[in-house]
Amino acid sequence: MRYLIVGCGRVGSTLAKLLDADNHEVIVVDENPGAFKRLGQKFKGHVVVGTGIDYDVLKRAGAQTAHGFIAVTQGDNRNIMAALIAQRMFHIKKIVARIYDPTRGMMYRDLGIETVCPTTVGAKLIRDVLMEAPWDALQSFDFGKITSLTAVVRASDSGKRVSEFEQPGRIRIAAIRTGKTVRVAADDTILAEGDEINAIVAPDAITEFAQMFQVDKMPPIAQPAQKVG
Repeated sequence: MRYLIVGCGRVGSTLAKLLDADNHEVIVVDENPGAFKRLGQKFKGHVVVGTGIDYDVLKRAGAQTAHGFIAVTQGDNRNIMAALIAQRMFHIKKIVARIYDPTRGMMYRDLGIETVCPTTVGAKLIRDVLMEAPWDALQSFDFGKITSLTAVVRASDSGKRVSEFEQPGRIRIAAIRTGKTVRVAADDTILAEGDEINAIVAPDAITEFAQMFQVDKMPPIAQPAQKVG
């Protein structure tokens, strides 16, 4: 696959190296030639000096044959402008833009441009670390109004039905993974220890969800016996 990345900062250069290591063809565009030093000597892709909001620069970078386009400059406006050029002038199917403003990100998603918001993602990761959350957070819908979470069923919850954990409008278990098998959850589905569940959780129910799937407390460590006599 051929990917065109606009912006060779920390995120852009790291993404470029990851895609390059996966043997994709990668082209990186940046106004600052010095930024390409971040790519390192092992980078096998191509670099183009210029602005990502210039049609001619993107054409010279091969946008017309790119399978994916990523805009990760430091400015929201520039990322969106570059993404719109890629969408409307080069008809690239897969486009992702980094947007720091969550509200603007939602607006541009309505235009068919996928956005990643470090503001929202970072805040949620910090929240989960603070809460010692026993789940993995997946991409949220509607910018934080509904979150998809995964958790593992404890031994103490084995044998319980899905309906015992669900709450109308707040917590809904959507799927269950048992080993290599994934199935859609039903109200009467019996859970087993080690099952991985995927749940859709409302913001006001996240704490309650965390309490449901807290890691069992470790038993007290036995003290060595004292010698008598």
